[in-house]
Amino acid sequence: LWELYPGHPNLLPAYLDGPRELAGPDGAGYVAKPLLGREGAGVTVHEPGSAPVLRDEPCCYQELAPLPDFAGNRVVLGAWVVEDEAAGLGIRESAGLVTDEYARFLPHVIL
Repeated sequence: LWELYPGHPNLLPAYLDGPRELAGPDGAGYVAKPLLGREGAGVTVHEPGSAPVLRDEPCCYQELAPLPDFAGNRVVLGAWVVEDEAAGLGIRESAGLVTDEYARFLPHVIL
């Protein structure tokens, strides 16, 4: 989506061929997410200024955007849309930077 809508305020820069400008001395930092990953498995976090690291497996390299910390908890909201209508919301809460299979999950249905 980033390459279709570069600079869109609701998107983070993301690339399939490497971290590009996200790495290096002036980079914002990035995460490398395996294309076949599940629930945070294999996600690596690269802090701002870190050197670029290309992985052997296909990955999405996305700008680092740490979630806010609320008393040691980081919350991610996941929305489901079906045929242009809101259908549900999942709230996942984790202590780490990467939301993984140990995250607490609370589903919501939108009627």
